[in-house]
Amino acid sequence: MLREIENQAKIVTEELIKVSRLEKNDIFVVGCSTSEVAGEKIGTYSDLEVAKAIFNGIYPVLEKNGVFLAAQCCEHLNRAIIISKDALKYYNFERVNVMPQKKAGGAFATTCYQNIKDAVAIESVKANCGIDIGGTLIGMHLKSVAVPVRLSINKIGMANIICARTRPKFVGGERAIYNEDLF
Repeated sequence: MLREIENQAKIVTEELIKVSRLEKNDIFVVGCSTSEVAGEKIGTYSDLEVAKAIFNGIYPVLEKNGVFLAAQCCEHLNRAIIISKDALKYYNFERVNVMPQKKAGGAFATTCYQNIKDAVAIESVKANCGIDIGGTLIGMHLKSVAVPVRLSINKIGMANIICARTRPKFVGGERAIYNEDLF
């Protein structure tokens, strides 16, 4: 089952990168309930093995594309974000002092903290796109105009996924002309 979860995470990540037209140094947020992936109720069955399988599906794809991973912690850490120190410096984010744990931050954020080179925590981010695995509510970490994205699969393990990309806001009035490449 772990191999299948890893493969599903990889497929979703590859598809979302393509649909979102991500560029180098863009941010890809992931909120993940390993409990839901395992078929349990969110917050009741944190599983580091499931988290590692998801991480192994997502992270190499992002690295290959030069995209930063932003891992959302659970509500016990106010949905703080785990990122690389490179992302922190590139975006000039302010670091906060917390280390996620399996039951305070969640298994996925903990796995990211342990496996992303020079991982740090920040309070929030405005990502270009993201995957919500199991109803973790990533919306607060997306840029202002989020657009739902349907992919070839809609579950990772037993968890429903909801994906979104973002686009620039439309501004102007009835005479405005918009760049359709940004839709």
